[in-house]
Amino acid sequence: MIRPIAIDPWMRVVMAAVLLASCSAPAVEPQGDATPQAADGWVMPPQVQAVRSEGRDMIVSGIGQPGGRVVLRTDTGAAFAAVADDAGRFEIRMARPLGDLQLHPETQRGQEAAPSPETLVILAGGAGPIAILSPGVPTRRLDTPPALGALDTDGRVMIVSGYAALGTVVEVSAAGRRPTAPITADAAGQWMAVLPDVGAASIRVGEAVFDYPGASASAGFDVRRAGSGWLIHWSAPDGAAQTTWLPAA
Repeated sequence: MIRPIAIDPWMRVVMAAVLLASCSAPAVEPQGDATPQAADGWVMPPQVQAVRSEGRDMIVSGIGQPGGRVVLRTDTGAAFAAVADDAGRFEIRMARPLGDLQLHPETQRGQEAAPSPETLVILAGGAGPIAILSPGVPTRRLDTPPALGALDTDGRVMIVSGYAALGTVVEVSAAGRRPTAPITADAAGQWMAVLPDVGAASIRVGEAVFDYPGASASAGFDVRRAGSGWLIHWSAPDGAAQTTWLPAA
């Protein structure tokens, strides 16, 4: 008979950090004029890089399969599409949503389709946060976030993340608990810290303090205002429940 092993909570945090580093591909921002490279016969899923407003429209841009048809699908069946150019760059124009919107990117080429693991969320008709949710990596904000860009949790550990100048050492704590190693912004300016999920708590990033309201049970995809931000309940492809809190800018 296999007996469960009792693991110290801080050891869980260390193990989670190791697993994230070894099993999850970090969100990488393409640099300069880099174009996607895809093996023969393989269709590259798109990566959304930016969302901007233009009058009553919003334009979603990014990079994907050169010459591929990039589609943004909603859960209700609506879709917005454009064809990527020879360098793989695309722009999709859509009417500004009236409320909260989630979009699932995919690339189509002939009869082949390559869905992205990412979900684009545009909240409050673009007046709220705009972000990329992706399992295993920190949420990526596409709007201008505050010092704390996002908090992601599965109920056991939470990832707090944000943006700072390259090489900046960021002081982070949750309910007084601090990471065991210094937190430094990477080449893309993003930093992240893995901490035990302490529920509702004050999150301190430098001199800024954010009152995280804690996660609440919810089925399926759900967005609600919570504290000074938005709480999103969603599911990873394997069905695991996830919660993301996006503080207001």
